[in-house]
Amino acid sequence: MHEIIRTMLTKYDCKTEQDYINALKEIFQEISLLGLWRAKFYEKAAFYGGTALRILYGLDRFSEDLDFSLLKPEKHFNLSKYNQAIKDELNGFGFEVNVETKVKNIHPNIKSAFIKAETKKQFILINISSDIVDRIHHMNNIKIKMEVDMNPPGKFNTESKILLQPIPFSVKTYQLPDLFAGKIHALLCRPWQQRVKGRDWYDFVWYLSRSTPVNLNHLQERLIQSGHWNRKNKLTLSSVQNMLATKIEETDFLNAKKDILPFIKDQQVVDLWTKKFFFTIVERMHSI
Repeated sequence: MHEIIRTMLTKYDCKTEQDYINALKEIFQEISLLGLWRAKFYEKAAFYGGTALRILYGLDRFSEDLDFSLLKPEKHFNLSKYNQAIKDELNGFGFEVNVETKVKNIHPNIKSAFIKAETKKQFILINISSDIVDRIHHMNNIKIKMEVDMNPPGKFNTESKILLQPIPFSVKTYQLPDLFAGKIHALLCRPWQQRVKGRDWYDFVWYLSRSTPVNLNHLQERLIQSGHWNRKNKLTLSSVQNMLATKIEETDFLNAKKDILPFIKDQQVVDLWTKKFFFTIVERMHSI
């Protein structure tokens, strides 16, 4: 095992297979961010979403995907060289991975790729107990989805954040009020079907617990782009709260809890999750 990987693993208290999977995914994510930095990706794009919140701002839950937004629209943006940069970086630390672009995508403004690695091989590489390794099927894979929005909604702000591992490097990211706007847009507009994204509600509580204001201008741009708001009307905090109240009324919070539990250590943090709880905390929102 590479010594830097050994050091990175020490911050996780891994005991179960799921603990190791969560830790390894996050290490893959951080190494991928380093590879993108070397490839000068952040001259074109900014990091956002739940994983940005986790890695750069201290969100206390694990996150699965890598989400990026170009700084300005670019219809023919090509992911290929950046995929290769991620693969080269991960391979350089001894991991056996492939990075594959998703050829067909139902969202024409989104470019997608997947980082894939055979779970068993990576567990052996980092010297996990044979009791755990032997239980893993050889077809099981660690998979991380990467998405880049090629037509980003406007009126957002970025900043650079420093990571010290695997080596010191910087990542361009959305600022917290803009990330909060993106999260509210996901809560209001994500097509849930039968699966409630408890992770979205968990992040919503996290933002409010830190008194994070929401950037209404950026949220309005997102809602207009997705067809959920008319540009002729000015988005207000009250209108956002009303839309969230409607969404809360529609949400099955028992299923929301089931979605979030694999990603958090302390399961009591969602004990209060009811419609009444969320109706109450929505009133604490404020904006910039």
